[in-house]
Amino acid sequence: MEKAIEKRQFNIKEFAAKYGVIIGLILIMTFFTVMKAKFLTVDNMLNMLRQTSINGFLAIGMTFVVLTGGIDLSVGSIVGASGMFAALVARTETGMPWFLAVLTGLTVGLMLGLLNGIIIAYLKVPAFIATLGMLSIARGVTFMASDAKPVPGLSPQFLKMGGGSIGIIPIPIIVLVVVLVVCYIVLYKTRYGRYVFATGGNPVSARVSGINVKMIICSVYMISGVLAGLAGVILTSRVTSGLAASGEGYEVDAIAAAVIGGNSLAGGRGRLWGTIIGFLIMGAMNNGLDMMAVSSYWQLVIKGIIIIGAVMLDSLNESK
Repeated sequence: MEKAIEKRQFNIKEFAAKYGVIIGLILIMTFFTVMKAKFLTVDNMLNMLRQTSINGFLAIGMTFVVLTGGIDLSVGSIVGASGMFAALVARTETGMPWFLAVLTGLTVGLMLGLLNGIIIAYLKVPAFIATLGMLSIARGVTFMASDAKPVPGLSPQFLKMGGGSIGIIPIPIIVLVVVLVVCYIVLYKTRYGRYVFATGGNPVSARVSGINVKMIICSVYMISGVLAGLAGVILTSRVTSGLAASGEGYEVDAIAAAVIGGNSLAGGRGRLWGTIIGFLIMGAMNNGLDMMAVSSYWQLVIKGIIIIGAVMLDSLNESK
C-alpha cells in the first residue's frame, strides 16, 4: 500500500515537472481572458505573437547556449547592433536591396556570437564575464555607428520584414515557425544536437568520447548571435527606424523563457518545446499586463520573481 502511494506521488511530481509550464500558460491565458475580454481575440493574439517573436528568436538561441551549461547576457546588445547596421544599409538613399540589409544584420550577429564563442571556448573566460563584456562592447559600437541618433528613412521592402503579413499571418510569426522547425531538427534529429546535449551533460566525458567540445561551445554562441541578429533586423523593421538603445533588457526575457521552459542552467537537460511555452508565457504576461495598464516597473518586478522561482524549482529538481 505504501509503495503504491509513493509511486503515485512520484508520478504526480513527474507530471508536474513535465507539463507544469503548459498548465501555467493555460492559467495565465484564462486569467487575462477573464480580466480583459479582448485578450483572446484573433487580432490581439496575432499582435501578441508578432511582439513575442523577437523574444522567441532570442529564447531559442539561449536554449542552445544553456544546454551546454553557458549563458549569453549579450543578446540584447547584439539585437541593437544588428538592427542598427541593418538600418544603415536599408536606408532608401543608399539604394541597396532589402536582402543585403538583412544579411548585414545577420552577419553582425554571427560575428559577435563568434567572438563570444572564441573568448569562452578557447580563451577560457567564464561565459557570464565574457558575455557581460560583449554586452557593453556591442552597445558601445552601436552608439558609435549611429552617433546615438535614430536612423529613419528605411526602404519599404525592408519594413515589410517586421510590419508585413501574408494573409492575416504576420511575417515575423512565419519566420519564427521556420526557425523553430529548423532548430528542432538540428537539436533532435542530428548528431550535432546530440553533441550539444552531451557537452552540457558532462564535458569531460564528451571530450574523451571524441567530441570537439570547444567547437560545440563556440558554435552555440554563434547560433545565439545569428538569431539575435535576426531579432534585431525584424525589430528594426517593425519600429521603422534604427535605434541605438534597441534591445535593452531583452536578455532578461530570453533567459526567463528558457528557464521557465525547463532548461537546466547546469546544462545537458532541456527541451525546445518547453522554451516555446516559456516565451509564450512571457509574451502573454507582457500583453496582458499592458492591457490591464500595469506599470512597467511592476512588470520588471514580476519578471524577476518568475526567473528566481524558475531557477529555484530547477535547483530542487537537480538536488533530488
